[in-house]
Amino acid sequence: MLRLSLYDAQSTYYNGRKPMHVPEKWKMTATSDIQKFIQQHGFALIVSSDLEASHLPLLLEPSTTEYGVLYGHFARTNPHWKNIVGRSVLCVFNGPHAYISPTWYDAYPAVPTWNYITVHAKGVLELTDDKTTLAMLNATIDKYEPSLLESSSDTNEGFIPQAFQDKLTKGIVGFKIVISELQAKQKLGQHRSLADQQGVATGLAKSADLDAQHLLSYMQANNIGIG
Repeated sequence: MLRLSLYDAQSTYYNGRKPMHVPEKWKMTATSDIQKFIQQHGFALIVSSDLEASHLPLLLEPSTTEYGVLYGHFARTNPHWKNIVGRSVLCVFNGPHAYISPTWYDAYPAVPTWNYITVHAKGVLELTDDKTTLAMLNATIDKYEPSLLESSSDTNEGFIPQAFQDKLTKGIVGFKIVISELQAKQKLGQHRSLADQQGVATGLAKSADLDAQHLLSYMQANNIGIG
């Protein structure tokens, strides 16, 4: 039996190898485009060198460093944060994805595949002070449901009272990750012929699968892989 020790796993993570295979034909190169993707698909998988992982929403501040800074928070009861302060982590952001049938292609023969978009961001995780953590929480609410922050004429407070906010913030741990490396992959069939691309777009449009519809919407919005 092949055994992978923790030391081997950590060595593989830190020895400079890329954590994702990205052929040139599918590589996203513009930092601004990658940052936009992160802002639109902010629910991330955070993986540490011991292969422990947490699923958390992250906010990107794009302009403070070369690649930007990610902000988020752990539940204080989640032991993951205790093991990764000051250490490198990998954040994975996934976008729409769907099965692609070979019957949709103009070319023959062909095989089934899966098309998708994903971004990997690496950096060192550091904890944030209470003021920064609270600002991050408010920014998160403002992004996803800003009306919760609007003051009521009756209470002069938002939907979440300040006293309740203060209580909740004691149960979380805020953090930031200065991004040191970004990788992004758009595997959307853009390397195939125009006829094949058009066939895939038609196949996705006819599919009743919600993932297929989301993938097609992304392709259309970004004008990639639709012929």
